[in-house]
Amino acid sequence: MSILTLIATLLKHVGLLVAGAYVLLSLSPVQEMNFNRRGLKNRLFMILFFGFLGVLGTYSGNAIFDSIANLRAMAVITGGLFGGPVVGLGAGLIAGGHRFLIDPWGFSALACSMATLLEGLMAGAVQVKLQDRAMRWQVALVLALIGESMHMGMVLVLSQPLEEAIALVRVIMLPMLIGNSLGAVLFVHVINSIQDFRERKASDQTQKIFDITNTTVAYLRAGLNAQSAQAMAEVIHDRLPVAAVSVTDTRTVLAHVGEGDDHHLPGRPLVTRATKQVIASGEQIFTRDKDLIGCSHHCCPLTSAIIVPLRKGGAIVGTLKFYGSPSYEMNKILFEVAKGLTDLFSIQLELEDIQVKDRLLAHAEIRHLQAQINPHFLFNSLNTIASFCRTAPDRARELILDLSLYMRKNLDSSRGFIRLADELAQVNSYLAIEQARFGDCIRSRIEVEPGCEDWPIPSLIIQPLVENAVKHGLRTREDGGTVGLTICQKNGELQVTVFDDGSGIPEDLLSSLLERRAMESQYDGIGLRNSHHRLEQIYGTEYGMQIDSIAGQGTTISFSIPYREEMLPLAS
Repeated sequence: MSILTLIATLLKHVGLLVAGAYVLLSLSPVQEMNFNRRGLKNRLFMILFFGFLGVLGTYSGNAIFDSIANLRAMAVITGGLFGGPVVGLGAGLIAGGHRFLIDPWGFSALACSMATLLEGLMAGAVQVKLQDRAMRWQVALVLALIGESMHMGMVLVLSQPLEEAIALVRVIMLPMLIGNSLGAVLFVHVINSIQDFRERKASDQTQKIFDITNTTVAYLRAGLNAQSAQAMAEVIHDRLPVAAVSVTDTRTVLAHVGEGDDHHLPGRPLVTRATKQVIASGEQIFTRDKDLIGCSHHCCPLTSAIIVPLRKGGAIVGTLKFYGSPSYEMNKILFEVAKGLTDLFSIQLELEDIQVKDRLLAHAEIRHLQAQINPHFLFNSLNTIASFCRTAPDRARELILDLSLYMRKNLDSSRGFIRLADELAQVNSYLAIEQARFGDCIRSRIEVEPGCEDWPIPSLIIQPLVENAVKHGLRTREDGGTVGLTICQKNGELQVTVFDDGSGIPEDLLSSLLERRAMESQYDGIGLRNSHHRLEQIYGTEYGMQIDSIAGQGTTISFSIPYREEMLPLAS
C-alpha cells in the first residue's frame, strides 16, 4: 500500500471516528452521565469512553509489515487533555493493552503499546499544567505530533529486526502523524462544541427560570391562592414545552392550565395519588408512568408528571406540577426547571409572610427591616448570575451560594442574637453580589481582630449599614468608592466602625437621621434607624450609633456592643 493511499484511508477513518464520538456524546444517556471532570463515576466513564475509542482506532487502522498503522493516539491524547492524568493513563492502558493482547508476539507490539500509554500520560500532565487551556486545538496538534514522533522512535529502538522497523516507520510515519494530529484536533473541537452547546442551553434555561419568576412574583405577593396560582400556571404554560401546568395547595387544585383541563378543575379536591404522595413525603416526583399519576378519568391525556412541593417556613403549602402527554415529553431539564422555580417561589412566599404586620410586631420590628429586601436587588442579582452562567460558570455557582446565604439570613429571624461571624458572612455575601454587578466601582476593606468571631450581637445590625453605604454612598458616584468595616475589642466591648468614601449625607439630614419618625427621603431608610434604636433598646441609650459625615467625602458610623453571656446564640 502506498503512503498516499494509507493517508487517504486513515483520514476517512478519522472522519468516521469523530462522527461516531459526536453521536455518542449527543445521546441522552451519555449526557445524563454528566460528562465532566469531577467524581469517580465520571472519571471511570471517561476512561472507558476514550479507551473504547482508542480500541476502535486500532481496528480502523491498516495492517502494514506485521504491524498496524492506527489512530489510537487521537483518542488517548484527547482523553488526557480533557480528563487529566488519571483519564489519560486509564485510556492508554485500555487502548495500549488491547493492542498488545491482539498480537503479543508482533515485532512492534511492545513499542506501540508503551507509546500509547505514554501519550495518554503525557497529555494528562499537560492538562495539569494548562488546566482549561489544555482543550485547545493547537495543544492537541502539538501533542499528537510529539507523541507520534516518540511512537516512531520507540518502534525503531524496541522493535527487531531493525531493518524491518525502519521499513515500517518509512511507510506509516507520515500517515499516522497526519491522521492522529488531525483526529486529535477534530476530537477536541467536537468536545468543546458540545460543552459550549450544553452551557448555552443551561444558560437559556436559567434565563427562562428568571423570566418566569420575574413575571409571576407580583402575583405571589398576595400569597398562594386561586388567583395567583392561575396567573402562575398561565405564565409557565406559555413559556415551557409542557402539556399542562397545575398548582395546588395541600387539599385542592388551585389552577390547571393545558391538556386535561376538562376534568382537572380548579376548586376540586386533590385526586391524583402522586400529588398526595408529594405533599405527604415532601419529596419531588418525576414519573413517566401514567398509572403512578393516579388520575381516575378514563380519557386523561396526561402520561407523565413532574411534581415538586411548594414550601413556606419549612412547611409544605402546595405543589407545582408539570404534565406531559404524547405530544410533550417530560425530561430531566424540565425537572430541574421545576425545582428551581419552586425554590424561588418558596422564597417569595416567605417574603410575603415577612410583610405580615403582626409578625413584625411580635419580633420587635426586626421583621420590618427584613421586609425591606428590595425585589430589584433580588432580580438584579439573578440577572447578574445569569450573565455569568455561560462566561464564568464557576463564578455563577459562587454567586448563587452568596445569594442563597444572603436570603436565608434575611429570612431567618427565629433567633434574636447571632455570632458576629454569621453577620460577617452575610455582609460578605452581599458585597460579593454587588461587586459582581458593579465591578471595580464597589471596593471593600474588612478588618476584624482575631477572637471577635463568637461575640453575640443582634441579628441584622451591621449588614444594613454596609448596604446603605453601598446604595447611598458609593453607587451615587460615577467612579464608586470603598466601603470599609473595622471591628476590635476594647474595654470589654466590641467596637464596630462602618465607613465609606462616597458622596456623604447632606448636612440638613444628618442631624435628624436617627429620630423616630416616618421615612421622608431616600437617606432616611429604616435600616440605619432600626439598627440604632435596637441598640438603644437592648443595651441602653449610651450604646446608640454615632454618625460623622462630610458631603462629597464620605460617612463613618460607629457603635459599641458589650459582651453579655446570656445573649450567646444557640448552636444552629
